Amino acid sequence: MTRRAVVVLILAALLLPGLVWAAERFPPPEFSFDYQFHDVRTPRPRSELFDRLDVGVLLLTLGLAAWLILRRRSRAEVWGLTLFSLLYFGFYRGGCICPIGAVQNVALAIGSDYVLPTVVGLFFLLPLLFTLAFGRVFCAAVCPLGALQEIVLLRPVRVPMWLERALGLIPFVYLGVAVLFAWTDTGFLICRYDPYVAFFRLGGLTHMLIAGAVLLIIGVFVGRPYCRFICPLSALFRLLAPLAAWHVELGGDDCIKCHLCADACPYNAIRPPTVDEPSRPPGTGRWTLAAIIAALPVLIALGAWAGRASSPILADQNTTVQRAARVFTEQQKIVEGTTDESEAFYAQGEPVGGLYREAAEVQRRFELGSTVLGGYVGLVLGAQLLAVSLRRTRERYEIDPAACISCGRCYSVCPIVAARKAGRTFDKAESAQ
Repeated sequence: MTRRAVVVLILAALLLPGLVWAAERFPPPEFSFDYQFHDVRTPRPRSELFDRLDVGVLLLTLGLAAWLILRRRSRAEVWGLTLFSLLYFGFYRGGCICPIGAVQNVALAIGSDYVLPTVVGLFFLLPLLFTLAFGRVFCAAVCPLGALQEIVLLRPVRVPMWLERALGLIPFVYLGVAVLFAWTDTGFLICRYDPYVAFFRLGGLTHMLIAGAVLLIIGVFVGRPYCRFICPLSALFRLLAPLAAWHVELGGDDCIKCHLCADACPYNAIRPPTVDEPSRPPGTGRWTLAAIIAALPVLIALGAWAGRASSPILADQNTTVQRAARVFTEQQKIVEGTTDESEAFYAQGEPVGGLYREAAEVQRRFELGSTVLGGYVGLVLGAQLLAVSLRRTRERYEIDPAACISCGRCYSVCPIVAARKAGRTFDKAESAQ
């Protein structure tokens, strides 16, 4: 039995009691309005010292990850740091504070009088800064969600490139919708639908436990499905990583095109040398590129129109809009009876007009935000079409920094990296023999 299989079995043994316990939990009871709630003591907030400790650990692990990946080039040591991050940021900290969800706090602070806590701001900013400097080292060995998926990846299969590109659009759309919902104070979608936080806390909503379990089963064969095809923060990483000053590199000019690195990468992050296409008519690529560029404004405009048209549907997810709609139907005798929420509103003695104005302001914000969101989605789609149409000539295997998780798997198979780590010059003529 391999070391990774042993780790997976240990984690399964740790998670199983929590899954059983969570599955047996009853949903919270729905109390009538006249229920008398008992006084409860509010737990004290976490000490500022521990918040600073979390930031310190994050900064230390990010720096250590960059050093292990770019300088040491040690897959085994990166693996050890991955386990530590899973235990600390995942099981010990319960998946919170999460840099992935922190983008919602930033959006809420921009759209309201909410004061962004310094710790949350640093948890959002530091991974982005390290990505801009060193590539996706946060994904490699610091993110607990990625660490959990990295551990269960036992028999990776390759996802077709066309499917990889299509599914890769989802994180960008998810990011836009999550930012819109946070900006309008409608909810934190990323936190609500985090598939792995229930595992870290050994309990949670049954449907999220099931979703997390399904993703982990898929993750046995498909490398990091959440990171690649769902995670909204990965959309930002994909934009920043190609600008990194340093990132994972392999043989460079010494590449012997042995294909070992591409075979070892489960994330389609290593691009093979290009081949000539003599049957392709000359100038075809230029005409395709020109057509996509010309269609880009149309895609943005159509997206903005569709987003504006969908704003009423999205605004209906806001609790203030829902409360105002319910009170209005009750006031106009369209429906009979009241709900707990409408009764609670009446009990406050607030004027109905104030509720209607507040709901109208939320709807106005959704109209604006949905229009921007639709245009953004059109831009993302157009950018993806442009990326597909552009053809780069590659004479050797090259790493795509946007897709590279910086896991270090390619280091262990590349003969050039092995020679350099051993302190000797790689002989291409000798390897050819």
